[in-house]
Amino acid sequence: MPEVHSDEYWMQQALALARSAADVGEVPVGAVVVSATGELIGSGFNQPIRTHDPSAHAEIMAIREAALAVSNYRLPGCVLYVTIEPCTMCVGAIVHARIARVVYGALEPRFGAIESAKRLLEEGAFNHQVETLGGVESQQCGELMREFFKGRRTLAQRGTKG
Repeated sequence: MPEVHSDEYWMQQALALARSAADVGEVPVGAVVVSATGELIGSGFNQPIRTHDPSAHAEIMAIREAALAVSNYRLPGCVLYVTIEPCTMCVGAIVHARIARVVYGALEPRFGAIESAKRLLEEGAFNHQVETLGGVESQQCGELMREFFKGRRTLAQRGTKG
């Protein structure tokens, strides 16, 4: 039987993936899917720019990999760990995949669809209930995003001056 890991452990795995996204110039969001038995079955990071795919968010990439791993588009009992609060598109995929629980790091004030900009899971329109927990390793997750965008702004300013 696999070792049981904490939410913080799995969020650290997602953070490592988020750093990989930043390394290739993508917005630094990482995600992992853990099975009901505690096994890592899917992982991904943001890559819509390099894949030319607007749906290639970290959550979608991790869910796709997990579904392939278990040969099923439904992932009952699974937990999705993601460094940033999921957007509307990703919440839809989470519901359709029947993810049991979503654990996220930092809030996403502009596009977050769990507790920030929208509260989609509370609207009661879905035929599947998802447990959520926000704020796990939020300091690290938020700092990674802030540093990434600070670097982008710095590059943009240098580009306009020269």
